Amino acid sequence: MKTMRAARTTLLSAIIASLAACATSPLGRKQLIMVPDAQMSALGEQAFTQMKSETPIERDPVMNAYVQCVAGPLAETAKGRPGAADRWEVVVFRDESANAFALPGGKIGVHTGLLKVAKTPDQLAAVIGHEIGHVIAKHGAERVSQSLAAQGGVAVLNEALGGKSANRQQVLGALVTVGFLLPFSRTQESESDVIGLELMAKAGFDPRASVELWQNMKAASGGAPPEFLSTHPASDTRISRLQENMAPAQQEFAKARADGKNPRCAVPR
Repeated sequence: MKTMRAARTTLLSAIIASLAACATSPLGRKQLIMVPDAQMSALGEQAFTQMKSETPIERDPVMNAYVQCVAGPLAETAKGRPGAADRWEVVVFRDESANAFALPGGKIGVHTGLLKVAKTPDQLAAVIGHEIGHVIAKHGAERVSQSLAAQGGVAVLNEALGGKSANRQQVLGALVTVGFLLPFSRTQESESDVIGLELMAKAGFDPRASVELWQNMKAASGGAPPEFLSTHPASDTRISRLQENMAPAQQEFAKARADGKNPRCAVPR
């Protein structure tokens, strides 16, 4: 009986996976997407609430105004794209790591430590645009779907949506970890680099700053592990990919400036 139930669950999961595999990323890559946008937004809300409860929030008005000034045009440019929110909540976290993130449901987090590496508004826009790119490309949903498929997705998803309270929280917590808190793959990171490059250019930020950013990141990382040991592409690989896509980004940037898009964000002293 257990064997038959397991077989049915596996078969049903395979059918759903085969249908969901028809999803395509903004760059044309086939994706496995089993989780609806509404559920991913709920997971994003949970993850963001967890982060706000565990990490101190920076209250300095000048720093917050600066980050909002950079994030606002990017969020506006992303509006209307799959997975992007109409309104984004932006929070600056007091954390010395050079990091930022964006979550489904319209959530953006920026660590204060990032401002030591992303030294200009254009460089900060490259990071935030990249993170919004993860949301637009539904990379979190893709990772959660892969995890569900590996665990017999239908049963796990049903448990998350309607199981007993304790089990539901445990499963949801695991999905949040898989979808948002663990590093993305090199393929997903590269996709987000290209999407972010387009977003920042269309918002009026100079896309050439993305290369400067990763040069800064390379200098700051010191003894970073070789690319084959990391889920993230090596800095030189990222720089090469960005440069390959720079010409169309420069055209979008020129058009944005001609249309009057020129964010003037004062860097905090």
